[in-house]
Amino acid sequence: MTARHDSGPPGSEQEERAAKRVAVIWEVDCETEDTFLYACITNVSELGIFVQCLDPLVVGTELTLSFRPAGSDEPFTLRGRVQWVNELRSDGDDINPGMGIQFVELEPEQREQLVSIIKTIAYLPDEIVPDA
Repeated sequence: MTARHDSGPPGSEQEERAAKRVAVIWEVDCETEDTFLYACITNVSELGIFVQCLDPLVVGTELTLSFRPAGSDEPFTLRGRVQWVNELRSDGDDINPGMGIQFVELEPEQREQLVSIIKTIAYLPDEIVPDA
């Protein structure tokens, strides 16, 4: 069963993006009060990420994310909330299990750094500007 909140998984009919997503392969540590998950980010936007994993967390779970984008001197440590999950199906029909995570409590400097990195790898147009 796939739970969806807000927008659905990438490519779904329900998908409505407020920010352009860029394909990446970045390692990420996801930590809650009682869980530690080492996984892989497969796409990123200024608002959130998709974490590919076989056992996604429950929708609504808040977590701390730590990842180091290519070209970044310091790792990002950000807060996020699981917005939707794409669970691995027993029939093998799902080739992209994982969870969509929205950033929460993102400081303006963090958003600016993230947008700068995304622009570097995706050559995004200048209209994507961090909120002041």
